[in-house]
Amino acid sequence: MSTFRPAIMLLILLTLITGGLYPLMTTLLAQWWFPAQANGSLIIDTTVVRGSKLIGQNFTEAKYLQGRPSATAETPYNPMASGGSNLAGSNPELDKVVATRIAALRAANPQANPAVPVELVTASASGLDGQISPQAAAWQIPRIAKARDLPVEQVKRLIAENTTQPLIGFMGKPVVNVLLVNVALDALQAP
Repeated sequence: MSTFRPAIMLLILLTLITGGLYPLMTTLLAQWWFPAQANGSLIIDTTVVRGSKLIGQNFTEAKYLQGRPSATAETPYNPMASGGSNLAGSNPELDKVVATRIAALRAANPQANPAVPVELVTASASGLDGQISPQAAAWQIPRIAKARDLPVEQVKRLIAENTTQPLIGFMGKPVVNVLLVNVALDALQAP
């Protein structure tokens, strides 16, 4: 029994450190240094939580900027069932899904360029992306401006204001936060 005592004491000590002290310290530091991010990067409109900057939402109305399609189970952008469609690029079913999405986007955006940006017809690996490229956002501007009866330049300006540039130019690409643009569009037309 005396040979097991140091092992048991070490197990208890390491369990307290790695299972209690370390998570507590990282949580406290995250709440202190990055409170918004630690609490989900929530977007709060007056007193209503509109969503998170990090997770996409299923915007289908013509007056809204639309994000990437979601392949999550049951409902689009379901954070409890994150994941891609797992359809290979050579799968005929993926071709059908993409063709259906392209046809729907062209019908909803008749004044836009017929070349639909690829990210508007393909889901991401997580199915939860809340950002799209500035090119995919710009492709939707005519539809949004018409649906909201706004000047095209005003919609372009809102998209530019909600475009995030990479911290270091060669590490990443600019992205547009879909939810932030839609909240800004709704704020423009609030009574």
